[in-house]
Amino acid sequence: MSYLVLARKWRPKDFADTVGQEHVLQALINALETGRLHHAYLFTGTRGVGKTSIARILAKALNCEKGVTAEPCGECSACVEIDEGRFVDLIEVDAASNTKVDDTRDLLDNVQYAPARGRYKVYLIDEVHMLSKSSFNALLKTLEEPPPHVKFLLATTDPQKLPVTVLSRCLQFNLKRMTPRLIADRLTYICEAESVEADAVALATIARAADGSMRDALSLLDQAIAFCGGKIEEPQVAKMLGTIDRDHVVRLLRLLAADDAGGIIDAIREIDEQFPDYSRLLEDVARDLQRIAVYQVVGTCDSDDDLNEQEYAELSEALPTDDVQLFYQIAIMGRRDLHLAPDPRSGAEMTLLRMLAFRPASAVDVPSASGGGAPGKAMPQQAVASAPRAVKAKSQEAAATTHQWADPDWSALVTELRLSGAVRLLASNCGYLRREKNTVHLGLDPRSESLLTKQRKDVLGEQLSAYFGEKLTVDIELGADAGETPVQEETRMADERIEAARQTLEADPNVQALKNMFGAELKTDSIELINPSQSD
Repeated sequence: MSYLVLARKWRPKDFADTVGQEHVLQALINALETGRLHHAYLFTGTRGVGKTSIARILAKALNCEKGVTAEPCGECSACVEIDEGRFVDLIEVDAASNTKVDDTRDLLDNVQYAPARGRYKVYLIDEVHMLSKSSFNALLKTLEEPPPHVKFLLATTDPQKLPVTVLSRCLQFNLKRMTPRLIADRLTYICEAESVEADAVALATIARAADGSMRDALSLLDQAIAFCGGKIEEPQVAKMLGTIDRDHVVRLLRLLAADDAGGIIDAIREIDEQFPDYSRLLEDVARDLQRIAVYQVVGTCDSDDDLNEQEYAELSEALPTDDVQLFYQIAIMGRRDLHLAPDPRSGAEMTLLRMLAFRPASAVDVPSASGGGAPGKAMPQQAVASAPRAVKAKSQEAAATTHQWADPDWSALVTELRLSGAVRLLASNCGYLRREKNTVHLGLDPRSESLLTKQRKDVLGEQLSAYFGEKLTVDIELGADAGETPVQEETRMADERIEAARQTLEADPNVQALKNMFGAELKTDSIELINPSQSD
């Protein structure tokens, strides 16, 4: 018997065997169990997520000899023939090969006749968006009012190309892309059933390469079994896919954090010996930068990659938040423009060097050698290269200017600390409570609990230590009554200015004249502050 590829062998035969798409399966199961069956269903989604498979299972559920059921037996002649693709009352049509209106008319000529074997005559039209405009017009009337023994199951990867008149006549189900973790779990199950020894990291790599498609993942698994000689391991899979060893990606990120341009050149030279896919290299760098950004914001990272939380924590400490955002943008732009480079290696190399050549404005706002230099002006190459050292020297100089401790006006202090991003947002939602020895106690509005992470609290402590010239730590008590926070103060002041503006307008003679002359009414809700940060 000839070998049956995994994508066909492991095609789900019933709803219980279908992976993912629970939102679609639940709706279909409920409809079958209650008998509330629509005459036309449209399944949309990217390739390999189960559109045709679910449609065939639905056809079995409608024609199973034991009755309309959400659990077809899989043993009766109807179920077996549908699985084998030879059931006479399941008419499968590839719209990409039958786009003409004559093909559609031929298809619909037999709609009025009763099914030959089954309970329903089911028309399964795949890639339905490929039909011509005339074909859609020929289909519309039948699609709206088909005979009671006919069901239409339509599948497409591009629903935007369908006329709204067709969409309005169908129940539409949008199938989701599958997550790498879901795909990896399914691959693990299949490998165990097929008695194939597989490394978990290798299967995770295949799952990522499948890009949300279970069919693509099974095809890659077939290829990996052949390439690796039966035992699937990560190095061989990476070589097969042209992906980069994860250690190389982590090394590049650490070199970026260390501002080591020479090390990056050496790393690219080593990577080039593996004949890599440089587009995938930049994709992996961007993916890890995104994970690092998430870790910096929430203090954890639910990742499907094989990088562990400890590595993300180390990289989050080593890379400033604004650098991570900039590096990510450069990585995805470099990947987009890779085909414009003289060769892929030089394109990837320049993308990584560009990350070191540019810095956010706050990071390169250093004085020139003569002491002048306007902010935002292009800096000489030497100044850009030495920016991290200049920033460090500037920080040390700023730290030398310290302030004597006194119970602070917290709103004014938050402004003077020059905090940014999520740390500033956290501080602005806190209020000052007290100081005990070297610990500054703050109270946090419970509605802003999601802002509180250990990393942000430590950064705030470091800024206070630098400002007052002594080692200080911060303790934040959730819900403690600390009076008015900076955010609440700003909101109150803005409300007061709006109320003052309202009263001024109400008393304005011109407004009074308009109200008296035309019976006009002043819409106070439309009053806005042009610049809320400044008082009138």
